[in-house]
Amino acid sequence: MLPELANVLTLLERDFAKLRMLVIGDLMLDRYLTGDVDRISPEAPVPVLRQSGSYHRPGGAANVAMNLAGLGVHALLCGAIGNDADGNALRQSLHAASVDTGAVIACSLPTITKTRVVSRTQQLLRLDVESRDRLPRAEIEAIGDAALKALPGTQAVILSDYAKGTLTEDLCRRVIDAARALRVPVFVDPKARDLSRYAGATTICPNLQELSLATGIPAHSADNMLAAAHDLLAQLQIDYLTVTMSERGIRVLRPGQQDLHSPAKAREVFDVSGAGDTVIATLAASIAGGLQLPTAIELANLAAGIVVAKIGTVPVTAAEVVAQLTRSAAITSAEKVLSRDRAIARVNEWRDAGETIVFTNGCFDLLHVGHITLLEDCLRFGSKLVVGMNTDASVSRLKGPSRPIVGEAERAKVMAALASVDLVTLFDEPTPLELIRLLKPSVLVKGGDYSVETVVGHEEVKAAGGRVEIVPTVEGFSTTAIVLKMMKEATA
Repeated sequence: MLPELANVLTLLERDFAKLRMLVIGDLMLDRYLTGDVDRISPEAPVPVLRQSGSYHRPGGAANVAMNLAGLGVHALLCGAIGNDADGNALRQSLHAASVDTGAVIACSLPTITKTRVVSRTQQLLRLDVESRDRLPRAEIEAIGDAALKALPGTQAVILSDYAKGTLTEDLCRRVIDAARALRVPVFVDPKARDLSRYAGATTICPNLQELSLATGIPAHSADNMLAAAHDLLAQLQIDYLTVTMSERGIRVLRPGQQDLHSPAKAREVFDVSGAGDTVIATLAASIAGGLQLPTAIELANLAAGIVVAKIGTVPVTAAEVVAQLTRSAAITSAEKVLSRDRAIARVNEWRDAGETIVFTNGCFDLLHVGHITLLEDCLRFGSKLVVGMNTDASVSRLKGPSRPIVGEAERAKVMAALASVDLVTLFDEPTPLELIRLLKPSVLVKGGDYSVETVVGHEEVKAAGGRVEIVPTVEGFSTTAIVLKMMKEATA
C-alpha cells in the first residue's frame, strides 16, 4: 500500500489546487499524423501511410506544465515560443489546460515542432522543425527576468532542459540562486553532460543515459554507475539524486543514507514519450504538497506507469491516479468513508477515468446476509460502488427513537471494510435524493419489491442517461427481525 495514502488522496482531490509551481525550459509542439499501413511504396522501399487523423500536444517543458495542471496544480510556464502558427497552436493548447503562459515570451526563432508519423501504435518516422541557431542573449535574459518575476509565491520550480538552448548556465544559476534565497525547492530534468550548471538544486533527475554521460560510465553498467553517482551529491550540493531507470523503476541516492528504490509500476508499455516529464512533475508537486520523499517517489512512479500505457505525449491526471490508488484492495476502510464534498470529488475523478458508478443506499443497521447479497449484486452493474448511508438522526426519524443499534461512524466503517464497497458517505435527509443529484451515478440499485418508478432518484438518473436496477432481497433477513429475535431471547 502507498505510504501516507490518506494524505496523497487529500492532495489529489483538494490540496494540489492550492499549489503554485513554476516550470522553466524548452517549449515544443508535438504533432501526430495517424493512419494505417497496408502496402509498400512502389517508388522506394518505404511504407505508405493512409492518413486518417492528426492532432497536436504540448511537448518538452510545456508537457511538464501540462502534467502539473492535470494533477490540479496552478502551473506557470516560462520559456520561448516562435511567432508562428505552431506557436499559436501551442499557446491555445496550454490555455485550454489552464496553464499560465504569462511568463512565456515570443522569440525570433521558429517554434520547435516534432511531427511523428504513427501507424496504430507503431511510430514510423519523426520530422523535427528546429532552427540550428541559438536564442539571442537578449531573449535568454528576457526569459530569466520573466522567471524571477514569477518566482515569488511559488512552492516549487522545475527546470526542464531539453538541450535546445533555453537553460543556459547563466540562466540556471540565476534561477537556482534566487529560489534558494526564497527557500523554494528546485527540481531539474537535465540534458547537459556537465551537471554543474544545476548545482545547488534540490534534486536532479537524470535517466540512465544522462547519468552515464555525467559519470563517464556506460549505462549497461548500471550498478557501477550508481555507485559513482554518489560522488556527485557532494560535488553538486544537492539534497538527493533521482535516477529514472526505465523498467527498473526509480532510485533515489541520498548522502549518508541508504538508497530508496521504487520498482516500475507500468502494467503495459506502449510509449515512453513524456514519462520523465510526468515523473518530475509528480515528484515536485508531491514534495511541495508536504509528502515525504519515499511517498513522493512511489506516487511519481505510479503516475509514470499510467502515461507509458498511452500512445504519444499525454500528461497524467489526478483522476487517473486516484482511480489507480483506490483500485487496490489494500485501501483501508477509513480511506473509503468520505464527507459529501470529498465523495463528489472522488466520484467525478472515477467518472473521468472511465469508471461506471453504481449507487445504493440504506441504514445498514446490524449488517446481515441480505445486505451483503445486495452489495455483491451491485457489482454486476458497474466498476465502482458508492453507498449512501443514513445518519443516526435520519435513522431515528425513519425507524424510531430506539434505532439505530449501531452508531453511524461504526456502521460506515464496517460497510467500508467490505471488498465490494468503494466509497461510503452519509446523508441526513429523509431520502438520498439530493446525494443522488450531486453524485450523478450511472446505475441506481435498490433491493426489494420496488418498481423503477417508485425508487427515489430514478428520474434524475434516467434523465442523465443512467439506469435503475431492482434486485431481489434475501427472504427472512432484516435488521428489524434480528432486533425482535434478540428482544424475545432476552425476555425468555
